[in-house]
Amino acid sequence: MLTYDAIEQKRLEIQNQLDAAKTQAERNRLGQFATPPELAVDMLAYAKALLPDDRFPFRFLDPALGTGAFLSALLRLFPATSLREAIGYEVDPHYGQEAMRLWHEKPVQIRLMDYTKATPPVTEEQKAHLLICNPPYVRHHHLSSDEKLRLRRLAEKTTGMQFNELAGLYCYFLCIAHGWMAHNALAGWLIPSEFMDVNYGRRLKEYLLKKVTLLRIHRFDPSEVQFKDALVSSAVVWLRNAVPAKDHMVEFTFGGTLSNPKVSQAVSLDVLRKAAKWTQFPQVTRSSTSSSQKEQVRLADLFEVKRGLVTGANEFFILTDEQVEEYRLPRQFLVPILPGPKSLKRDEIEADAEGNPVLEQRLFLLNCNLTEEEVQHYPELYKYLQMGVEMGIHQGYICSHRSPWYVQEHRPPSMFLCNYMGRQTAERSNPFRFLLNHSQATAANVYLMFYSKPFLERALRDDVTLRREVWKALNAIAPEVLMSEGRVYGGGLYKLEPKELLNVPADSILSVLPTPLYRTVEQMELF
Repeated sequence: MLTYDAIEQKRLEIQNQLDAAKTQAERNRLGQFATPPELAVDMLAYAKALLPDDRFPFRFLDPALGTGAFLSALLRLFPATSLREAIGYEVDPHYGQEAMRLWHEKPVQIRLMDYTKATPPVTEEQKAHLLICNPPYVRHHHLSSDEKLRLRRLAEKTTGMQFNELAGLYCYFLCIAHGWMAHNALAGWLIPSEFMDVNYGRRLKEYLLKKVTLLRIHRFDPSEVQFKDALVSSAVVWLRNAVPAKDHMVEFTFGGTLSNPKVSQAVSLDVLRKAAKWTQFPQVTRSSTSSSQKEQVRLADLFEVKRGLVTGANEFFILTDEQVEEYRLPRQFLVPILPGPKSLKRDEIEADAEGNPVLEQRLFLLNCNLTEEEVQHYPELYKYLQMGVEMGIHQGYICSHRSPWYVQEHRPPSMFLCNYMGRQTAERSNPFRFLLNHSQATAANVYLMFYSKPFLERALRDDVTLRREVWKALNAIAPEVLMSEGRVYGGGLYKLEPKELLNVPADSILSVLPTPLYRTVEQMELF
């Protein structure tokens, strides 16, 4: 009989072979990202310290077994006498059949089926005392409408929580498990940390605050990716299946490892109920302010922010000067558009006499609101659009929902822009760049576009110096403030939605406004 170390070595070899046999697209669709063995051991060691003595021997459950990373750590760390029963579910036979062959001599039951379709134990005696799981990271758009409806109904039946349709499979996994756990059972979930900030995570957070006792959330540093093949920032959520005490405090840790985090903070349930975003805990990146969020002036008080336009087919609608000449497209149907942030060497965009941006390569957006019958009066334009029809551009999701299919969203040029996504680099500590745009160029959806409120727009339009001062003030916003408002993915990829950017404090901008404008802001009764 092989030792547990020998089995683990064999398991890792099998895991690599099985992963290599599937394409990245297939694994993304099914959410198959194996748990790193070091993390599996770390989680089981932590669980061992939390399990009370009266729970031995205990029942163990893993609803998404894979090849058995947690099972391997369990059998290595716990003596055989402490284990009453170990059960693992795996929906994919590609992994499940190999797991059954690998663990057939050990005291475990591997069930090759979808755990969400299995019948949970009826009696308290049959339920799990320890549940550890890395559920499939399947995004909502990979779930059929019927499957979403089934999962939503099951989660509601089990916990009373009504999830919206944007919830990922892992949210349902966690809530459905409520019916599988014994009273006071311990559970550890390795899941994406995005639930802590996004709207669809609200129900999951409500479950963690009301139905169980949330013990700890450890969030890994986004720059220390746990899954090398998944662009996702991970967290480990620990809970007990018991209603929390009113004065209960939840431990939030960040960075390092589960057993040796970099930062820790205890947060009350009352604070968590009021917090829109939980990634602000532990508070290692938020700057302190003397005034409350309600009282403080935000960017939303000075600007509107919109995502840049979505063309539906950049390769067709965005053209270079050379392509414009080649297809002889009429200039009245062309709008200058900025290239992506990576192509811009400078953050200030100058303009020529015609309002075009002064860049090494100029780009133009094809935008025509004429009817198809009217377009025929412009033979070269008509010919180009017919080429798009032959390419199937008009049948794409975005284009097929527009009339006519080639008309573009209305996005006037904006004076200030910010990249929608970014990373910290050795050269730039701030993943977000604020651009000053003097040109008449619009921008695609890789940018966030600022539109000043009327009182500010008038002043900026007539005062180039003030324009630059406001731009410098935007760049003076601390990177930590911007990052804490947004969300982060594996590998340190930060993203800001318009509403998140608008929530950023505007103190730096207020400090450069002339007195009349400052008083205008004061009169908004924000102070």
